[in-house]
Amino acid sequence: METFLSVSGKLAQGFGTTLSLFFLTLLFAIPLGLLFACISRVRLKALRFLMRAFIYIIRGTPLLLQLMIVVYLPGIVFNNPLTKWPVFKGNVPLSYFCGALFAFVINYACYFAEIFRGGIENIPKGQYEACEVLGMSHSQTFFRVILLQVIRNIVAPMSNEVVTLVKDTALARTVSVVEIYFAASEILRLQFIIWPLFYTGAFYLGFSALLTLLFGMIEKRLSRYWR
Repeated sequence: METFLSVSGKLAQGFGTTLSLFFLTLLFAIPLGLLFACISRVRLKALRFLMRAFIYIIRGTPLLLQLMIVVYLPGIVFNNPLTKWPVFKGNVPLSYFCGALFAFVINYACYFAEIFRGGIENIPKGQYEACEVLGMSHSQTFFRVILLQVIRNIVAPMSNEVVTLVKDTALARTVSVVEIYFAASEILRLQFIIWPLFYTGAFYLGFSALLTLLFGMIEKRLSRYWR
């Protein structure tokens, strides 16, 4: 019983870190992805090209590689590791977590950007022309008319990326972030207990199922609204 409580406590701490990484990534990546999508559609060709090239590079390289670069590059190249940055005040776990969070946000913002861009470009041009006839500005057209339709169109692809994010949080262990899978693997290595891995698997399955149900409900409500 004592072992069970001890292991459960460690897994609960890892679970909290996983949830923090997941929700903070969504909090920053979704608006940043929308911004990237807008920049990738601007009339200035040079800026549009640079944005699309950046998105292509991020989407075309593994998240694991990006994690390694973000966390370890400052220390190796500039001799200024994250753990010594004044903003972290010597808090090593916090510095690794923030480095991982930055990599996750940039990676998922690029994926969300392509989803947003596809949703925006699927809106008929007649919608823009009608708003122009009504005397609406570009910002009014986008936020009052276009964005609502885009949200309806991107719910399904966004749900896929969000569920993928749940599983991708396990990659944070490679840069010493103590999330739930890191905690379970350490328990296995030190105590030779296998059941925490099943505990972890149940977490990923349960969380993914909950998100799938949530997005399904959102999609149904939006379908009714736009019927």
